[in-house]
Amino acid sequence: MDKSTRYKIFNDPVHGFISVPKGIILQLIDHPYVQRLRRIRQLGLGYLVFPAAEHSRFSHALGALELGQRVLKNLREKDTTISNSEFEGTLIALLLHDVGHGPLSHTLEHSLLQDFNHEMMSLAIMHELNKQFNGALDTAIEIFTDKHPKKFLHQLVSSQLDLDRLDYLKRDSFFTGVSEGSVGIQRILKTMRVHKGTIVIEKKGIYAIENYIISRRLMYMQVYLHKTVLGADALIRSIFRRVSDLMITNTEIPKGSLQLEYFLREQPSAEKTISKKVIDAYAQLDDYDVYQSIKAWQFSSDPILADLCTRFLNRSLFRTTFFEKKPTKKQVEALKISSIKNLNEQGLAIDDSSIDYYFSIEKSTTEAYKYKSDGIWILENDVAVEFSKASDTKSIIALTESVEKYFIVHPK
Repeated sequence: MDKSTRYKIFNDPVHGFISVPKGIILQLIDHPYVQRLRRIRQLGLGYLVFPAAEHSRFSHALGALELGQRVLKNLREKDTTISNSEFEGTLIALLLHDVGHGPLSHTLEHSLLQDFNHEMMSLAIMHELNKQFNGALDTAIEIFTDKHPKKFLHQLVSSQLDLDRLDYLKRDSFFTGVSEGSVGIQRILKTMRVHKGTIVIEKKGIYAIENYIISRRLMYMQVYLHKTVLGADALIRSIFRRVSDLMITNTEIPKGSLQLEYFLREQPSAEKTISKKVIDAYAQLDDYDVYQSIKAWQFSSDPILADLCTRFLNRSLFRTTFFEKKPTKKQVEALKISSIKNLNEQGLAIDDSSIDYYFSIEKSTTEAYKYKSDGIWILENDVAVEFSKASDTKSIIALTESVEKYFIVHPK
């Protein structure tokens, strides 16, 4: 068989041509569960700040898959034994690691299901796909859940230096235009090897790791936690909270997405298990359901819901005010009173009981490198040394500390 017929080529602006082998992996890519990711933005509402950040979870999944192919081939060249089933299983785990993301990625992660995170849905969908493909995902699920005996395969999927992070940092940097987030992926991949069952980085790759950690910190500060993105996230969560509250009181609401209405009305929980019914309903959700619904809800007879939806559609977003430490009760009260006055002047009858739809006190915590629980290891003279101890740049130690930021989201 001609080699060109055994692969499908995707043209990716970040990694170049991606060759996907025909068979189970391509069948999974063509599955509706994975195709849904084309309709989910990688950065959620980030496009409201960075106009070109329209890239999807699908392109990220392909990117992680491509990096998996590169590093696995590289590890094999360094005499690491990786069977064909392990090779394929790792690629499947990388392809499907984010298949459980809902509309707008992280923005609504805790608004649709109770006791939930997207990794739970990713695993539930992988189990469902495994039934459909007659057990072909057994190895992938073992790797994804860290139950495979070769622990380094799971590290490629989920760790402080996994291929998920390497792709999204490079991809998000590219599409936002924030060049500070660009990571030297090739050097990191080329200096990866397995030492005593663990992924390590050869000493010559240490500066690429420093750049990776610094880039991660800068991307959080400049993109993921951008003040306008935080304000937009708070606004859309307020919309969903208002809709849920109105449903409880049986208030009539303009019809939006039926799939979205199911989650808002039923409030299913993922605490014990995720049922097939919930998986099927969730698999129908994407960004378009959110926009379809908000466009309908802007005509609600409820003035708060109508106002919140109109604000979102017209990008009249909330303001984010940061504080160096937790805001005092006096600071909060002063800002809340001025917000109520501002909204009343706009013709909205907002009081202490309804201001929470427009006002929230929040805190963000970021750690560029969590070395205490799951470190990055540098190979020095055949000995693995944790990165913060191996680095000869003292400033990198500061990046191992978590950064907490308090902020209040409120009307402008």
